[in-house]
Amino acid sequence: MITVAGFNTAIDRFIHLDALKPGEVHRVREEQVYPGGKGVHVAQTVAALGERVQLVGLVDAVHRNLVCRRMSERGVLFHGVEIAGELRHCMALQEAGGGMTEILGQGPLLSQAECDALLLDFRRGADESELVILSGSLPRGFPVTTYAELADYVKGLGKRCLVDASGEAMRHAAGTKPFMLKPNRDEISELVGHPVINLEAAQAAVLALHRQGIAMPVVTMGELGALAADDTGIWHASLEPTQVRNTVGSGDCFLAGMAVAIRRHMPLEHALRLGVACGVANAQSQETGFAERGSVDALLPQVVVRRVQQPATTQSLPAR
Repeated sequence: MITVAGFNTAIDRFIHLDALKPGEVHRVREEQVYPGGKGVHVAQTVAALGERVQLVGLVDAVHRNLVCRRMSERGVLFHGVEIAGELRHCMALQEAGGGMTEILGQGPLLSQAECDALLLDFRRGADESELVILSGSLPRGFPVTTYAELADYVKGLGKRCLVDASGEAMRHAAGTKPFMLKPNRDEISELVGHPVINLEAAQAAVLALHRQGIAMPVVTMGELGALAADDTGIWHASLEPTQVRNTVGSGDCFLAGMAVAIRRHMPLEHALRLGVACGVANAQSQETGFAERGSVDALLPQVVVRRVQQPATTQSLPAR
């Protein structure tokens, strides 16, 4: 079992426009509405790849049926803590020319009782799981140290914890040395304090994180692919999509693929191959944050993986 802490559930609206012109009235050409948030994206893709997965997140009275039905259809065991407020709403506005604008809702302010209920469900899930993922933003009401505290809890159970967050939540979590830390290009730039704009800089960043004690740091670089380090060296994987339709959630699908590979004890080079295939499968799909198994399988042979640095310079700390 894999447990995903995706506390900040959202309602995603994917809107197609001819062109986005600030200050003008727009007519929507097409619109899809999905349960969303990074945790939802990760969990449903893990399930699509054939692993048992449970998701701990929020739900409100208005959207309970929508979220629970979708998670059930996707094979995700959903532990939804119902809140008095309303789930946040996120919009992705895609123009006919391919340009994408995202608007992320702030979300509800949780009461202490609601926070406690999420943490209780999380601990129950972590206790019965082999792998735990902390994914996405924290709802208002949680301190920025929450992921660090949960990563320590998982480590205390002798289990692997994968963290995908941003800002101070990621910085605090990194200090606990989780098994995996997965920042994207913007997040790693913020974490290291300078722009990470090319593969050379990303390689230096994953090496530094590995030397600090993170067993498998991974940096996703968009169209440049992904870099990751472990005791076998530093690896790079990439695949250029033939048709990009929707990149929202591709990083989450990448994380799902990596988590499944780790759960199956696959070496890093194969984990990266699966992760990249999942990310590209999402980018070529219309739906936000979901990689279908058939698409992933078709893309796997096309992913290019290479070792860019030998283990002699990376091997300094144990894998756990």
